[in-house]
Amino acid sequence: MKKQWIGLLACLYACLAWQCTSKKKEETQTTKEESVTPSYTKEHVVPEKVSKIAFGSCGYQDEPQPILQLAAEQNPDVFVFLGDNIYGDTKNMDTLRNKYKRLGAKEEFKNLSQSAHILATWDDHDYGWNDAGRHYPFKKESKEIFLDFWKAPADDIRHQREGIYTSTYFEAEGKTVQFILLDLRTFRDDLRKYEGQEVDTTKFHYGLDYWPYETADSTLMGTGQWLWLEEQLSIPADLRIVCSSSQFGITYNGYEAWANFPHEQQKLLDLIQKTQANGVMFISGDVHYAELSKLEREDNYPIYDLTSSGITSKWDFATPNDNRIAGAIMENHYGLIEIDWNPEDPVIHLKIVDINKEVRIHEQIKLSEIHYDKL
Repeated sequence: MKKQWIGLLACLYACLAWQCTSKKKEETQTTKEESVTPSYTKEHVVPEKVSKIAFGSCGYQDEPQPILQLAAEQNPDVFVFLGDNIYGDTKNMDTLRNKYKRLGAKEEFKNLSQSAHILATWDDHDYGWNDAGRHYPFKKESKEIFLDFWKAPADDIRHQREGIYTSTYFEAEGKTVQFILLDLRTFRDDLRKYEGQEVDTTKFHYGLDYWPYETADSTLMGTGQWLWLEEQLSIPADLRIVCSSSQFGITYNGYEAWANFPHEQQKLLDLIQKTQANGVMFISGDVHYAELSKLEREDNYPIYDLTSSGITSKWDFATPNDNRIAGAIMENHYGLIEIDWNPEDPVIHLKIVDINKEVRIHEQIKLSEIHYDKL
C-alpha cells in the first residue's frame, strides 16, 4: 500500500511539473510573438532609381495612339497604364484577347514598352464590361488574359490569389518609390443607382447614373485587398504612387468614383494615418479628361490625385469637382510626374502634357509637404 501511495504522489508531481513547464513555454512564446516586428513582403523590386513617371488611360485599340509615342519620347523610367487600356466590352474571351493583340501590335505601344518599365491595372472596359464589378461572369478568364498580355511571370503572386492588385518598388541610391496598383473591379459590389434624389440642377446639368452608399456594408476593394494594402503602406518608402483606375480625390459627380463608396474612401484615408505612410499620392483615369484634385485633411498632409484619361478618348464636359485645383484638360494627353531628388527636400512636379506637347497643368510640391514627420 505504501508503495502505491508513493507511486500516486509521484504521478501527481509529474503532472503538476508538466503543466507548469507548459505554461512557462506558452508565456515565453506569447512574449516572443508580441515582441516580433512584422515583416512584410515586397512583391516586385527593381534596383533602379525613378525620377520620371508617365501614365495614361482610356485608349481605343483600333485607333492611332500618338500620345504613347509622345510619352515614349520623354524617356520615362516608368509608364503606368491606368485602365481602359483596351475597350473589350465582351463576354467572348477570344474577342478580348484579340483586342489586346491589336494594342500590342501598335508601333507606338512597342516603342513605349522598349523605353520604360510598364506597369498596368485595369478598369471596366478591359476587365470586360462597362461599369462591371464582382458579378462579371468571366473575371477569372479575363484576369489570365490580362496577366498574359502584360507579361506577368509564372511565379507572380497574382496567379495564386484572386484579383490583379500588386505593388512594385524601385530602389536605388537610398531612394524608394513604391507603386501600389489597385484592383477596383474584381471585388466591387454593384453600384447604387441614382433614383431621383434631390441635387443642385444648376451644378449637375446632366443625367446622373449613381448615388453614394450611405451604409458601410458595401465594398470597393474586398477584405483581402484591404489587408494587403495595410501591409504595403507599412513598408517604408519615400514616395508612394497609388494607381487607381477610378478617381479618388474628387467629390461626388454621379458617375463612377470612390465618392460612391464614401466609407471606403474614408477607410483608406484612415489607413494612411494609421500606418503613418509618408509620400502618398494618387494617379487615376476613367473620365476622358485630365485634372488635378487636392483633398485637404485636418491635421494630415493633403492627398493629391492627378487624373490622366485621354490616350484616345475625349468627353464633352468636365463634371463638378470641389477639390479640383487645375484643369480640366479636354484634349488628348498623358500624365507626367518628375522628381528632382537633388535638393535636401526633393521637389515633385505634377504635369499634364497635351497632344501638342504643351504642358497644360504643372503643380510643384515638396516631398516634405506629404510627409507626416514634417507636419
